[in-house]
Amino acid sequence: MKINWGTGIALFFSVFVLSLVYQVYRTTQYDHSLVSDDYYADDLRYQEHYDKLANAQALAVDLKIQYKRNKNEVEIHFPEGFEQLGGKIVFFSPVNHRLDFRLPIQPDAEGVQYIPTDQLPEGNWKLKVDWTGDGKKFYKEQSVRL
Repeated sequence: MKINWGTGIALFFSVFVLSLVYQVYRTTQYDHSLVSDDYYADDLRYQEHYDKLANAQALAVDLKIQYKRNKNEVEIHFPEGFEQLGGKIVFFSPVNHRLDFRLPIQPDAEGVQYIPTDQLPEGNWKLKVDWTGDGKKFYKEQSVRL
């Protein structure tokens, strides 16, 4: 079977258009979501975040985040000397943003907060502790492998 030049050009453009349509279809199936829903608002609040990091680094005793595998819990030890502690703890999953969740800061009398992890899937988690103590704001972020 012999193909003339007109049929060859028609076949070439048909294959080209079909591959283009396939690529457009594939890009509509991809999740293009940002890491944070409020990405641009978070960017504008960067100076406040920088001040929180500077306050946390200036502490004599740093906030300690420890994962206790035998107890299936995360322990967060807040520095001593703060009367009023508040804020939030964010569990951030780099793998799936649907697994992210927030908890309020509610330490016990010794300044330790225990968070059970037996219901969480194994993997890497990033803990973001955004806390206030005696009117000052602090921030610490640490990766934890469950």
